[in-house]
Amino acid sequence: MGDAAEELPLLGSFSSASAVNEPEESLKRTGTVWTATAHVITGVIGAGVLSLAWSIAQLGWIAGPLCMVVFAVITLVSTNLLCDCYRFPDPELGPTRNRSYMEAVKLYLGDRSQIVCGIFAEESLYGCGIAYTITSASSIRYETSTLLCFLPNFLFDGLL
Repeated sequence: MGDAAEELPLLGSFSSASAVNEPEESLKRTGTVWTATAHVITGVIGAGVLSLAWSIAQLGWIAGPLCMVVFAVITLVSTNLLCDCYRFPDPELGPTRNRSYMEAVKLYLGDRSQIVCGIFAEESLYGCGIAYTITSASSIRYETSTLLCFLPNFLFDGLL
């Protein structure tokens, strides 16, 4: 294909937090406003939105919307904090771009905090996976029992 000097490794080093004065690696960004909008929509419309009506019904008409507003404010503040951590040391003109959440934690809080944060992030992913597995298994069990209840009547009524 070309000289060995022209070939790039399949997975290059993306750690820009190692040296602040290091020249920034140029990555071709292919995202558009439409792809960003699609990612936001798919991230927002998930299991949380599907259970929103049930949660509001459990909390009532006063506590439900109040909790929604409180969590919206928390989400807004945490989003602004993450956006400010994207570039270091200046949020808009900083020379170093943090390409991952764990990279930003390491840069701002140190190696030990990165390890602790990584453990919490992994445990959260495992917990969500277990919760989704249990929920889907119980849903499938319910649907299967409902189907088996109606299926014999449907089959035998057609034969007689």
